[in-house]
Amino acid sequence: MRYLHTMVRITDIAASLKFYCDALGMKEIRRTESEKGRFTLIFLAAPEDEARATSEKAPMLELTYNWDPEDYGSSRNFGHLAFAVDDIYATCERLEAAGVTISRPPRDGYMAFVRSPDLVSIELLQKGGPLPPREPWASMPNSGTW
Repeated sequence: MRYLHTMVRITDIAASLKFYCDALGMKEIRRTESEKGRFTLIFLAAPEDEARATSEKAPMLELTYNWDPEDYGSSRNFGHLAFAVDDIYATCERLEAAGVTISRPPRDGYMAFVRSPDLVSIELLQKGGPLPPREPWASMPNSGTW
């Protein structure tokens, strides 16, 4: 068995790509539009997986945009997507600068949570174990739900 992808439904393609690609750093690999099915599928890969993803040998994130509006409610019941990052602090700084709320700051130098425009929880984990605690993150409280 091989893990292929995780699908999340989105309500705004531009806002979602701004979050996943511009802020988080993922790369769009391919896009499929189905006039008959009235949906758009956008497959994204993490930068380190981009080369393998083009040959479909790396896990990807599938963004599904249904052309007919639907209310998906809070995506908290979905769980979360998880990404390993090279520097948890630099990643959170970049996301915060892009206007993303850090819902669970990396107080421990290891784990943080943010949410996508469609309220999908995204877990960020420091590669190779925790970094030493650093301000302002070490004393920053949680914000909202994650």
